[in-house]
Amino acid sequence: MSTVGIRLVEGLIARGIDTVFGIPGVHTIELYRGLAAAGDKIRHVTPRHEQGAGFMADGYARITGKPAAAFVITGPGLTNTITAMAQARADSVPMLVVSGLGRSDTLGKGLGRLHELPDQGAMIATLCHTETVTDPKKLGEVLDRAFAAMTAGRPGPAHIQISTNMMGQPCPALPPPTAPGVAVPLPLGRMRSVANTLNNAEKIVILAGGGIRRAETDLRKLAEMLDAPVVLTANARGAMHGHRLCVPASPSLNAVRTLIAGADQILAIGTEIGPTDYDVYAKGGVPDLSGMIRIDICADQLARHPAKMPIKADAGPMMAALLPMVLPANREGLRRAEATRNAARAELAAISEALPGQLEMVEAIRNAMPGSIIVGDSTQPVYAANLYYDHDVPGGWFNAATGYGALGYAPGAAVGAALAAPGAAVVCLIGDGGLQFSPGELKTAVDEKLPITYVVWNNAGFREIEEALRQAKVDPVIGCNPTPVDMEDFAAAYGIPFAQIPPDPAELIDILETPFDGPRFLEIQVL
Repeated sequence: MSTVGIRLVEGLIARGIDTVFGIPGVHTIELYRGLAAAGDKIRHVTPRHEQGAGFMADGYARITGKPAAAFVITGPGLTNTITAMAQARADSVPMLVVSGLGRSDTLGKGLGRLHELPDQGAMIATLCHTETVTDPKKLGEVLDRAFAAMTAGRPGPAHIQISTNMMGQPCPALPPPTAPGVAVPLPLGRMRSVANTLNNAEKIVILAGGGIRRAETDLRKLAEMLDAPVVLTANARGAMHGHRLCVPASPSLNAVRTLIAGADQILAIGTEIGPTDYDVYAKGGVPDLSGMIRIDICADQLARHPAKMPIKADAGPMMAALLPMVLPANREGLRRAEATRNAARAELAAISEALPGQLEMVEAIRNAMPGSIIVGDSTQPVYAANLYYDHDVPGGWFNAATGYGALGYAPGAAVGAALAAPGAAVVCLIGDGGLQFSPGELKTAVDEKLPITYVVWNNAGFREIEEALRQAKVDPVIGCNPTPVDMEDFAAAYGIPFAQIPPDPAELIDILETPFDGPRFLEIQVL
């Protein structure tokens, strides 16, 4: 009879998992027996660190829109993955982490056994849904609950742990997966009231966050019907590329705040209204949003900010249902959007004279590699583009410089994105400091022959933090200048073609337009 480990892999396949990111260990042998038995039904990708496994699953899930999975060992394997799970939680990414667990008869006894923790499940329970497999006959139920936790309502991570003595136990065949739960019902009784409020408004502004992903067409149609400028947070960029109603700029910018403050009706859709988008400089002054109509799939999110009309609903179906109810009108949306775009872009130079040049480098990547997926780390050009940047592919711009803000995110997430979108060009945009957090994941890209362009912004340290310390009048600045690796030697050690240029958009375009096969490495020296 098959074991719990084998049946778990079968259960993942039955629920649409086709790729697992993981590093095997003595506590997860039965999971890998399951992978071996599954053959080509599921693919295994080996990162160089368990945190990388989580980041790869994150990138994979963002591109596919479906849960992704990681296998890690007990103790340090799981604790190494917690950072990636927290990043996924912050950005609503469905990720399942399956870990080992010590023998059930030793847990919590402090015997000093390998990988021992006081209470592994309790540690994860502070972050996300977690389950322990205690009965082989109930494995299917555990999987169903974990997948529901990842996908019902606001997406996010989930965790399943299996003790070493349970993983090899005989396990009967699993029942078919439980059908997905009923979608969040539309509030039919309130929709007419929402539509009437919008129809009676004279200056509407739409605030769109990552919750509108895969509903970009409905967003565009609704904006056109309402003649309303659409302010896109960082996780929504690409939703309306080049559209005249699009405002691809941070609500932290004064120009965007002026647009919001001048509206007589705000429609907020799928945005948590978090400070990394709305008050990135922590200076206060966010316009009063209490009169907004707010659409969000998460009741907890709706409770966190006062709103005139909080609506618990999935963004896509709700926008589609509103479309026949709203009336077209001229609200000068095109003029207001254009004025805001111009003012927001001009504002960058007032914040820092370096920002416009950093933005131009990101736009050069987009122009040289149209339709690419740009996966960013916490590095200066990414911060600049999160303030103002219009990507040309829905869902094709995401990074760790919002929400949880984990350094070293991009190399692993880029691998996951490239595997999720075969044939698509992927760019990993990272700083020299962030690169040293997770350099090993570049070798996974080599192993998998992935078309990833690694663009390293080398300013010889943590320049963004250094500038923040100087502004805070910390003297001397300490800890912000770790010596970068020799980028050419580093690329050679990994077997990746290398080039080096100054921060010049024209040179960047020239080199990016050169055909390539597999990963390549480009250093931009900002010294």
